[in-house]
Amino acid sequence: MNENWEQRVTAAWATFDDYPEERAADFRAVIDALVAELPADSPLGPFEQACAWDSTGHSDKAAPLYREALARGLSGYKGRRAKIQLSSSLRNIGQAEEGVKLLTPELDGPSDELDDAVRACLALCLSSLGRDREGLSLVLGALAPHLPRYQRSMANYARALVEPEEPSGA
Repeated sequence: MNENWEQRVTAAWATFDDYPEERAADFRAVIDALVAELPADSPLGPFEQACAWDSTGHSDKAAPLYREALARGLSGYKGRRAKIQLSSSLRNIGQAEEGVKLLTPELDGPSDELDDAVRACLALCLSSLGRDREGLSLVLGALAPHLPRYQRSMANYARALVEPEEPSGA
């Protein structure tokens, strides 16, 4: 894999919107052709294929490929993307609990531009499990730093949604 391959993958993804739903298989074929250039054990292959299946509405086909990419050692930024996207796919196929288990450790991982995506996807998984207050807390906590005002208030409200209440008269 080299920089040219990455550029061609990026270029292929830039054309994604040119493929209407009825041509989704054509887009996946473009990705498959690029993946065929990789060494057989590359974690990038199943990751890109998972993304293509996922983006064309097939979470059920994407989830095993994300797992394979992670098992092959996909790490760093793309590894974090794979965990976020796998969690979303798991939620879509009725396995939100596994999505929660996969993403929760990411809350304490190194911070990057994907932090809000981790929280948003985790919030969706929590909501699917009936844990709406926890999900709302995550979303408010992620939103608060982006607000022009009320950052402290929203962050406090986010914490209050999940922290036990103080007993009255204590």
